[in-house]
Amino acid sequence: MKINKIYLTLLLLVSITSKSQVIDTGKSFINSLLIEKNYSKSYSYFDETVKTKISETLLKETVEKLETQLGQFKSIIETNNDKETYFYYSNFEKMKLDIKINFNQNNKVVGFFFVPHKEFKKENSLGKDLNIKSNNIELKGTLLVPESLNLKKIVIFVHGSGPNDRDETIFENKPFKDIAENLYSKGISSYRFDKRTLSNPESFNDKSTIDDEVTNDIINIVTYFKNDSQFSNYEIIVLGHSLGAYLLPRIANKSNQISKIILLAANSRPLDKLIIEQYEYLYKLTPTQELKDALQKVKEQTALLNSKVFNLNTTKENLPLNLSANYWKSILDYKPIKEIQKVKIPILILQGERDYQVTMKDFELWKTKLKNNKKVSFISYPKLNHIFMSGEKPSDPKEYAIKGIVDEKVIEDIKNFIIQK
Repeated sequence: MKINKIYLTLLLLVSITSKSQVIDTGKSFINSLLIEKNYSKSYSYFDETVKTKISETLLKETVEKLETQLGQFKSIIETNNDKETYFYYSNFEKMKLDIKINFNQNNKVVGFFFVPHKEFKKENSLGKDLNIKSNNIELKGTLLVPESLNLKKIVIFVHGSGPNDRDETIFENKPFKDIAENLYSKGISSYRFDKRTLSNPESFNDKSTIDDEVTNDIINIVTYFKNDSQFSNYEIIVLGHSLGAYLLPRIANKSNQISKIILLAANSRPLDKLIIEQYEYLYKLTPTQELKDALQKVKEQTALLNSKVFNLNTTKENLPLNLSANYWKSILDYKPIKEIQKVKIPILILQGERDYQVTMKDFELWKTKLKNNKKVSFISYPKLNHIFMSGEKPSDPKEYAIKGIVDEKVIEDIKNFIIQK
């Protein structure tokens, strides 16, 4: 027994020492790159496989370009890791984000990214981890169940586009976390999860559709809770944001186990039309040549998408957002206005009036098409943006980097809709 204990202690010490060494290597790399600006030294931290893809000159140009957006590097706030990937939560002049570094077994850098901050679960975090199997993967999420004043209602969150985490983190903002924890304090349970395009990107490929990205996972989660004896008598409410809200009519019509749906910033018009409007808006705010070129390119890609030439063999490089032909066909085939008119359960549609990504045009179209449906409620908020946070000036991407919280009125309206008979 003594030998075993000594052996285990040695293993533990080696593990701690190894992790500490990797963390220090990352800090030294960041210091040489962002403080000393010693690009030759920084370059030496890369593995040879990376050096074939990036030069010292390109490394220097990348840092200089990033500094125009982020400001000067100030300090590392904290360090976390997920296996061989380390997240150096860093403070820049204009915002805070993670410097994500992947190391190989020789402590050489094989991946280096600037990404929105990933919050690692702390001891005092609300809720518990719950993984739910969906088709070929396990979705990793957080379950919140009030211990008292439990109203026997559970909200399932559906993300917007892109590889979102369970909190739908955008820089330091966490709209899903804000809503879930606030509802928890009001007696309402919830489940939010890391989207498969984040946790298992290999499961999403050029053959994948909107159902593969979103719909199927939500249906599987709903089924999981209805089949679980603890939640079988709960009302299930599905709350979607942006792309997730856009797909909620489809999701609701594929399940008879959902009691209500809540659409936050849901587009009622075609996605490709919105993309052009977004680029036009951004170009109007900042008329640079780069944005002008991007706008022209997306117009050409959208024209191809809506032409007779478009087919499943069209390469994704020629399509908007670099998404595959299979994916775009599934979008084109989906008609949200027709789909929502088949929904028989209560619906709440919320919209920020400062939102430039999904605009009041979409909100007004929902209202027009659903004006005779007594089960639909509509609320818009004059000062709120796409993530339902407040501001005064015209919305732009930079404001997402400012720490905020989802407006209390929005959460109160969501709560009232959930609890109403």
